[in-house]
Amino acid sequence: MPTIRPSQASDMPTITAIYQHHVLHGTGTFEIAPPSLEEMTSRREDVLSKGLPYLSMEENGKVVGFAYCNWFKPRPAYRFSAEDSIYLSPQTAGKGWGRMLLAELCQAAEKAGIRKLIAVIGDSGNAGSIGVHKSVGFEHVGIVSGCGWKFDRWLDIVMMEKALGHGQSRSPE
Repeated sequence: MPTIRPSQASDMPTITAIYQHHVLHGTGTFEIAPPSLEEMTSRREDVLSKGLPYLSMEENGKVVGFAYCNWFKPRPAYRFSAEDSIYLSPQTAGKGWGRMLLAELCQAAEKAGIRKLIAVIGDSGNAGSIGVHKSVGFEHVGIVSGCGWKFDRWLDIVMMEKALGHGQSRSPE
Protein backbone atom coordinates (compact mmCIF):
# COMPACT_ATOMS: atom_id res chain seq x y z
CA MET A 1 0.00 0.00 0.00
CA PRO A 2 1.43 3.41 -0.90
CA THR A 3 2.04 6.25 1.52
CA ILE A 4 1.38 9.94 0.90
CA ARG A 5 3.56 12.64 2.38
CA PRO A 6 4.71 16.20 1.71
CA SER A 7 7.10 16.22 -1.23
CA GLN A 8 10.81 16.68 -0.71
CA ALA A 9 13.41 18.26 -2.95
CA SER A 10 14.94 14.80 -3.43
CA ASP A 11 11.66 13.62 -5.03
CA MET A 12 11.98 16.03 -7.92
CA PRO A 13 13.96 13.86 -10.38
CA THR A 14 11.30 11.15 -10.20
CA ILE A 15 8.42 13.66 -10.21
CA THR A 16 9.97 15.26 -13.29
CA ALA A 17 10.23 11.87 -15.03
CA ILE A 18 6.59 11.03 -14.22
CA TYR A 19 5.42 14.38 -15.57
CA GLN A 20 7.63 14.13 -18.65
CA HIS A 21 5.93 10.83 -19.51
CA HIS A 22 2.51 12.51 -19.34
CA VAL A 23 3.67 15.45 -21.46
CA LEU A 24 5.06 13.16 -24.16
CA HIS A 25 2.34 10.50 -24.18
CA GLY A 26 -0.84 11.95 -22.69
CA THR A 27 -3.44 14.63 -23.15
CA GLY A 28 -4.03 15.31 -19.45
CA THR A 29 -1.54 18.17 -19.73
CA PHE A 30 -1.42 20.53 -22.67
CA GLU A 31 2.31 21.10 -22.31
CA ILE A 32 4.11 20.07 -25.48
CA ALA A 33 7.74 20.04 -24.38
CA PRO A 34 8.67 18.34 -21.09
CA PRO A 35 9.97 20.82 -18.52
CA SER A 36 13.44 20.35 -17.09
CA LEU A 37 14.24 19.30 -13.55
CA GLU A 38 15.16 22.90 -12.80
CA GLU A 39 11.78 24.14 -14.08
CA MET A 40 9.85 21.50 -12.13
CA THR A 41 11.82 22.34 -9.00
CA SER A 42 11.02 26.03 -9.47
CA ARG A 43 7.32 25.25 -9.90
CA ARG A 44 7.33 23.22 -6.67
CA GLU A 45 9.05 26.06 -4.81
CA ASP A 46 6.41 28.49 -6.11
CA VAL A 47 3.58 26.28 -4.79
CA LEU A 48 5.23 25.84 -1.40
CA SER A 49 6.02 29.57 -1.11
CA LYS A 50 2.27 30.23 -1.20
CA GLY A 51 1.63 27.82 1.68
CA LEU A 52 -0.06 25.33 -0.64
CA PRO A 53 0.41 21.56 -0.58
CA TYR A 54 2.70 19.59 -2.89
CA LEU A 55 2.43 15.88 -2.10
CA SER A 56 4.35 12.77 -3.08
CA MET A 57 3.00 9.24 -3.14
CA GLU A 58 5.51 6.47 -2.64
CA GLU A 59 5.52 2.71 -2.61
CA ASN A 60 8.44 0.76 -1.18
CA GLY A 61 10.46 3.98 -0.88
CA LYS A 62 9.97 4.99 -4.54
CA VAL A 63 7.90 7.98 -5.66
CA VAL A 64 5.04 6.77 -7.88
CA GLY A 65 2.93 9.91 -8.06
CA PHE A 66 2.51 13.50 -7.02
CA ALA A 67 -0.23 16.07 -6.56
CA TYR A 68 -0.36 19.75 -5.75
CA CYS A 69 -2.60 22.76 -6.05
CA ASN A 70 -1.84 26.29 -7.08
CA TRP A 71 -3.87 29.47 -7.28
CA PHE A 72 -6.58 29.20 -9.92
CA LYS A 73 -5.84 32.77 -11.04
CA PRO A 74 -3.29 35.29 -9.74
CA ARG A 75 -5.70 38.10 -8.81
CA PRO A 76 -6.36 38.50 -5.06
CA ALA A 77 -10.09 37.73 -5.25
CA TYR A 78 -9.17 34.16 -6.28
CA ARG A 79 -7.00 33.55 -3.20
CA PHE A 80 -9.37 30.91 -1.80
CA SER A 81 -9.63 28.96 -5.07
CA ALA A 82 -6.95 26.61 -6.39
CA GLU A 83 -6.47 24.32 -9.37
CA ASP A 84 -5.42 20.78 -8.58
CA SER A 85 -2.87 18.70 -10.48
CA ILE A 86 -2.32 14.98 -10.02
CA TYR A 87 -0.04 12.60 -11.91
CA LEU A 88 0.83 8.96 -11.35
CA SER A 89 3.47 6.76 -12.90
CA PRO A 90 2.01 4.60 -15.71
CA GLN A 91 2.43 1.33 -13.77
CA THR A 92 0.04 2.52 -11.02
CA ALA A 93 -3.01 2.82 -13.29
CA GLY A 94 -6.17 1.09 -12.11
CA LYS A 95 -5.10 0.55 -8.50
CA GLY A 96 -7.27 3.27 -6.96
CA TRP A 97 -4.22 5.23 -5.90
CA GLY A 98 -5.25 8.35 -7.81
CA ARG A 99 -8.37 8.58 -5.66
CA MET A 100 -6.27 8.21 -2.50
CA LEU A 101 -3.83 10.89 -3.61
CA LEU A 102 -6.52 13.34 -4.70
CA ALA A 103 -8.50 12.83 -1.47
CA GLU A 104 -5.36 13.61 0.53
CA LEU A 105 -4.71 16.70 -1.59
CA CYS A 106 -8.25 17.92 -0.90
CA GLN A 107 -7.66 17.61 2.85
CA ALA A 108 -4.30 19.38 2.66
CA ALA A 109 -5.75 22.18 0.50
CA GLU A 110 -8.57 22.71 2.98
CA LYS A 111 -6.04 22.95 5.83
CA ALA A 112 -4.20 25.58 3.76
CA GLY A 113 -7.38 27.69 3.59
CA ILE A 114 -8.61 26.76 0.14
CA ARG A 115 -12.41 26.83 -0.15
CA LYS A 116 -12.77 25.69 -3.79
CA LEU A 117 -10.67 23.23 -5.76
CA ILE A 118 -11.01 23.43 -9.51
CA ALA A 119 -10.01 20.68 -11.92
CA VAL A 120 -9.07 21.72 -15.43
CA ILE A 121 -8.84 18.29 -17.05
CA GLY A 122 -7.17 18.02 -20.41
CA ASP A 123 -9.15 16.04 -22.98
CA SER A 124 -12.84 15.32 -22.53
CA GLY A 125 -11.99 11.69 -23.33
CA ASN A 126 -9.78 11.47 -20.23
CA ALA A 127 -12.12 9.09 -18.40
CA GLY A 128 -9.50 8.21 -15.77
CA SER A 129 -8.99 11.73 -14.50
CA ILE A 130 -12.67 12.63 -14.78
CA GLY A 131 -13.57 9.48 -12.83
CA VAL A 132 -10.97 10.08 -10.13
CA HIS A 133 -12.24 13.61 -9.59
CA LYS A 134 -15.86 12.47 -9.52
CA SER A 135 -15.00 9.73 -6.99
CA VAL A 136 -13.84 12.31 -4.43
CA GLY A 137 -16.81 14.63 -4.88
CA PHE A 138 -15.91 16.95 -7.75
CA GLU A 139 -18.87 18.03 -9.86
CA HIS A 140 -18.87 18.71 -13.58
CA VAL A 141 -19.31 22.39 -14.39
CA GLY A 142 -18.53 22.58 -18.08
CA ILE A 143 -16.48 21.82 -21.16
CA VAL A 144 -14.41 24.24 -23.16
CA SER A 145 -14.33 22.62 -26.56
CA GLY A 146 -11.36 22.57 -28.88
CA CYS A 147 -9.19 24.93 -26.87
CA GLY A 148 -5.97 22.91 -27.00
CA TRP A 149 -3.97 21.53 -29.94
CA LYS A 150 -1.79 18.52 -29.18
CA PHE A 151 -0.89 15.36 -31.09
CA ASP A 152 -2.34 16.89 -34.28
CA ARG A 153 -5.85 17.24 -32.93
CA TRP A 154 -8.08 19.67 -31.06
CA LEU A 155 -8.71 18.83 -27.43
CA ASP A 156 -11.34 19.98 -24.97
CA ILE A 157 -10.90 20.76 -21.31
CA VAL A 158 -13.36 19.54 -18.71
CA MET A 159 -14.00 21.83 -15.77
CA MET A 160 -14.92 20.30 -12.40
CA GLU A 161 -15.14 21.81 -8.93
CA LYS A 162 -15.29 20.78 -5.30
CA ALA A 163 -16.14 22.97 -2.33
CA LEU A 164 -13.86 22.51 0.69
CA GLY A 165 -14.73 23.25 4.29
CA HIS A 166 -17.46 25.86 4.45
CA GLY A 167 -17.12 26.53 0.74
CA GLN A 168 -18.98 29.71 -0.18
CA SER A 169 -21.48 29.45 2.68
CA ARG A 170 -19.65 32.01 4.84
CA SER A 171 -16.92 34.61 4.72
CA PRO A 172 -13.41 33.16 4.65
CA GLU A 173 -12.04 35.73 7.09
